[in-house]
Amino acid sequence: MGEPTTADAKQPPADAKQPPADAKQPPALIAWVQRVVAWVMQLKPVRVFLDYGSHRGPLLASGLSSQAIFAVFAAIWVSFSVFGIVLSGNAQLQESLLALIGNAVPGLIDRGDGGAIDPDDLVNTTVLTWTGAIALGGLFITALGWLASARDAVRLLGDLPAPTTNFLLLKLKDLGLAIGFGILLLISAALSVLSSQALDGVLELLGIRESDATSLVGRGVSILLMFIIDTLVLAAFYRVLAGVHIPLRYLAQGALLGAFALGVLKVLGTALLGGATRNPLLAGFAVIIGLLIWFTLVCQVILIAACWVFVSMKDAGVPLDPRVAAQRRAEEEAERERLKDELRAELAREKKPGFWARLFGRGAGRT
Repeated sequence: MGEPTTADAKQPPADAKQPPADAKQPPALIAWVQRVVAWVMQLKPVRVFLDYGSHRGPLLASGLSSQAIFAVFAAIWVSFSVFGIVLSGNAQLQESLLALIGNAVPGLIDRGDGGAIDPDDLVNTTVLTWTGAIALGGLFITALGWLASARDAVRLLGDLPAPTTNFLLLKLKDLGLAIGFGILLLISAALSVLSSQALDGVLELLGIRESDATSLVGRGVSILLMFIIDTLVLAAFYRVLAGVHIPLRYLAQGALLGAFALGVLKVLGTALLGGATRNPLLAGFAVIIGLLIWFTLVCQVILIAACWVFVSMKDAGVPLDPRVAAQRRAEEEAERERLKDELRAELAREKKPGFWARLFGRGAGRT
């Protein structure tokens, strides 16, 4: 047997485990996954939802939804009390308004399949009774309180401070907006009646009787009216109520996206709430639970659309409030100057010679 050579000694034994051929593939796969994740994280919808979550948007929406239930009940009660004279004289307008409210909030108006409010009680109500007076007081407390909370929620999402407007002026603005929303709803009901009458007239001239197609057209007109109302309400919500300086192009994006999402919710409202309210254990208060779920979804949509507006403005470098932005820049500049002064003072203390250095002409620690 000869001694093994150096070349033989460097060769690994035949039975040694060889590294797999694709040993370098996992790092490459991980790098690819990281690139995909980075690309996804840069998508605008993802950044909007991340911004919404970082500002505790779901918690804000939950608080708004609990207030919204009481505010809507009081607002509808008083609205029918105030406009009862007009509505009682026009049954078609009354029916159209009830249909719009029922489409806007599924499960609120009892249309024969269950609901929280009986239409007959609404039509027969009057603000002159003691119940109407209590509801009127509840309207001021709950509806205006909800508007104030919604204003604070939107401004918190935009990292804006509370408005500096006088408290009474804010409440008057909120009251004016609430009345404006009610009038807008009444106008949309009247437009719905007029469009329905016009459609019936056209069909009668064409000799077309009532069919599924005409019902579908009527449903489409109702959805279109609600989309227009939601767009206008959201635009006023962000710009006027919250008092945020939003350019028209960004305001239109948020209002249209929010109105579209609300429209999808309204079309699928019955299906969305059906599974949550069919539990036999919840039968006694299924309507209230359904309304709470509904208003939670609506408030989520409203706040997410606001985040979309704010993220769009940040991407474009447009400040949400020029005065607040200027104040923050001034504060940041003052903080930088303070840090610079502290650094200069620290450097001056280090360079200043001590007593022995001044006495002997060199530092005590030098050789």
